[in-house]
Amino acid sequence: MKIKVLICLLLFISVVSYGQETTWSHFRGSNLNCIAHGNHIPQKWNDSLNIVWKTSVKGKGWSSPVIWGEQVWITSATPEGKEMYALCYSLKTGKELYSIKLFQQDKIYGKHDLNSYATPTPCIEEGLVYIHFGTTGTACLSTKDGSVIWKRNDLNCEHVQGPASSPVIYKNMLILHLEGTDVQYIAALDKTTGKTIWKTDRPKELYDKLQPIGKKAYITPIVISVNGRDLLISNGSAVCIAYDVKTGREVWRVIQGEDSTISMPFFENGLVFFYTGFVTEPGGGQYCELLAVDPSGTGDISSTHIVWRLKEPILQLLTPLIKDGLIYTVNTKNQLRCLEAKTGKIVYTQKMTGRYNSSPVYSNGLIYFTSLSGETSVIREGRKYELVAKNKLKGEIQATPAISGDRLIIRTSSEIYCIGD
Repeated sequence: MKIKVLICLLLFISVVSYGQETTWSHFRGSNLNCIAHGNHIPQKWNDSLNIVWKTSVKGKGWSSPVIWGEQVWITSATPEGKEMYALCYSLKTGKELYSIKLFQQDKIYGKHDLNSYATPTPCIEEGLVYIHFGTTGTACLSTKDGSVIWKRNDLNCEHVQGPASSPVIYKNMLILHLEGTDVQYIAALDKTTGKTIWKTDRPKELYDKLQPIGKKAYITPIVISVNGRDLLISNGSAVCIAYDVKTGREVWRVIQGEDSTISMPFFENGLVFFYTGFVTEPGGGQYCELLAVDPSGTGDISSTHIVWRLKEPILQLLTPLIKDGLIYTVNTKNQLRCLEAKTGKIVYTQKMTGRYNSSPVYSNGLIYFTSLSGETSVIREGRKYELVAKNKLKGEIQATPAISGDRLIIRTSSEIYCIGD
């Protein structure tokens, strides 16, 4: 069985300079795995130590930074959600280059207190950046002058608790997830025109069984190659489905769950990993599971291709980091876990302080976990827990950091920091 990750998200995303990765083109990086190779970012910082620049950000949003060339892009919205912006900053100086109002709406939909109206992370490639605000709208902009190439606001759903799924580029497509209480579907758009190439609904027979509030989901998908076929791994509230990414047709499914999925799927060494939607036990307790799945099957593989499963607390927000056969994650009980990817065996557990919604990032043998309170714990990769440093910035952090060269870009509730020696 020949299975491999689509390196550099199919040949055009990652740019390497002097052995370092300098682009960070999607949520969780250019390879959708939060790993930067050859980069030497600082281990220690605070509001004045190792700060190259910091810049105030107008409005509110939890979208993570993306980087191409000398530009850093994020999104933001007015606090009440009436105006939606794309913001661009100089990677070198932090100067704001563009502030582009893309959408304005009179009718405001609700959101969860933890969410924002600008949570989906943009994705970027040479000359173009793609901005998504869920049901409010999607746009493609020129990175050369900030001009709008195309816009759409007809891809809609009732988010109820706000949008969060980020767009993904695949060859000529921009892939979007719109999963609300009313409708749940995936759309692949022509990235040059914004026109729909294919659109696939989640399976009605599975979702009709759920309460409306349980039908929503917030995940960002990944694309892998299985025996020469490219599969979109998309994990909804009731089912994780592998679609033929070129057509939107279902290849396999794993059924489990009755409410939201948030954390992304991830992949290494021939296995796909994902957190299920939560399950209610007969006594009223709830749990989700982290599953390891062999992605080579077809049809319903729920009882045939699950390699291992680990019961975990519900509402897993951050996406684990996997590297060299080990999975690193913090669950919603604030337990830092290191797991064997092949077996699911717990290598170690370490109690953490605070809550972790931001996904961990990796560089040069170190893993950076950033908490909601703005504290980043730096640990060394490996089978033994080793804390290298703890660093604190002012403000709340839910965005996942980005890495470019020897710079770490962190977005807080009010500012963007560029951290470097």
